[in-house]
Amino acid sequence: NLVLCSKGIPQTLAAFGLESFLDEAGCKLVFYLHRVARGVSLSTTCLLSGFQAIKLCPGISRWMDLHIRSPKCIVLCCFLCSVLHLVVNIYIVRYVTGPVNSKNKSMDKIYLYCSSPIPGRLLFSVMAVIYTFTDALCLALMVWTSGSMVLVLHRHKQRVQHIRSSRLSPRTSHETRATHTILILVSMFVSFHALASILSYWIIQLQNPSQWLRSISVLVASGFPT
Repeated sequence: NLVLCSKGIPQTLAAFGLESFLDEAGCKLVFYLHRVARGVSLSTTCLLSGFQAIKLCPGISRWMDLHIRSPKCIVLCCFLCSVLHLVVNIYIVRYVTGPVNSKNKSMDKIYLYCSSPIPGRLLFSVMAVIYTFTDALCLALMVWTSGSMVLVLHRHKQRVQHIRSSRLSPRTSHETRATHTILILVSMFVSFHALASILSYWIIQLQNPSQWLRSISVLVASGFPT
C-alpha cells in the first residue's frame, strides 16, 4: 500500500496537470517512503518465501523449525529489514528537493512533481552497488526457496502417485496446483522487480528522461504491489 500510494498518487496528480503540489518536505517524505516501502516489501516477500520453504522442507530439525516459525523470530526479521532500509535510504532526505524554480534545469533530474540534483559519480556508484546487491540477494533467495518448494512438492507427488492412481481421480493434484501458483508468483515477482530496476537505472543515466519513460517506470514498479 505504501509503495502504491507514495508513488502512484503523486504521479497520477501530476499526469492530470497539477504542478508543484508538494513542497520540499513533501518531496523528501514521498520519495523516502517509496524507497523504504519498496525495500521492505521486497525483503519481507523474500522472508515469506523462506519461511514457507522451511515449513515444507522435510529434512529440517524440529527445533530449528519451531524457532524460525515462532512469531518472535518473524517479527524480529521484519523489524531488522525495516531498520536496514530506513538507514540505507536516509540519503534521500538530503538528495531530493522540491519543485524546480530555477530556469537552468540542466543540473537537475526533473520529475513531474519533484526534482533532485544529478548524483556525483561516487555517490551513484555506492548506492548502485548497495541497491543491486540487496535486490539481487532477495531475488536470488526467493528463486532458490521457490525452487526448493517445487522440488519438495514434486517428490511428494511421486511418493503418493500410486495411491491416487488407484482412485482414478481425474482432478489436478494439490501439489500440481501449488507448484503452478509458486511458479507464477515468483516469475511475476522477479520479472517486475528486474524490469523496474533496469528502468530506474536507465532514467538515472539519462540527462533528461522522457515523460513516457518515467510513466512506464512507475507503472512497472507498481505492477507487483498491485
